[in-house]
Amino acid sequence: MINRIWSLTFTVKDLSRAVDFYENTLGLPKKYQFRDYAGFDCGGVEIGLKTWGGLEEPRQGEPLLDLKVADIEETYRLLLAKGVKFLQPPEDAVWGARFARFQDPDGNELELVEIDWRKYFIAANA
Repeated sequence: MINRIWSLTFTVKDLSRAVDFYENTLGLPKKYQFRDYAGFDCGGVEIGLKTWGGLEEPRQGEPLLDLKVADIEETYRLLLAKGVKFLQPPEDAVWGARFARFQDPDGNELELVEIDWRKYFIAANA
């Protein structure tokens, strides 16, 4: 059966621009790059970027890639300094997290998430 998420792949218009964003803005290590695909490691899960396929408007908020961070305020400030435009600044969720949403250069939505595990487990067991 299913063990874990192996990868998440986004379709992009310009592979070079997308690679620059994921590698240099987000700081993810690039595993490999081909003519029409690049793969990045994100804590053991691959984020793939491909140039084939359509770029139809996605449903609002989907797909959404959550990127877990230790300090959302620090990461938010660092990404703002690199020119990332956030859709919403860090805010609290009722389930024990803080999150901030932004888009990559092709409009794919990503979200920084910092989890307070104590609050998370209290909310999950309420």
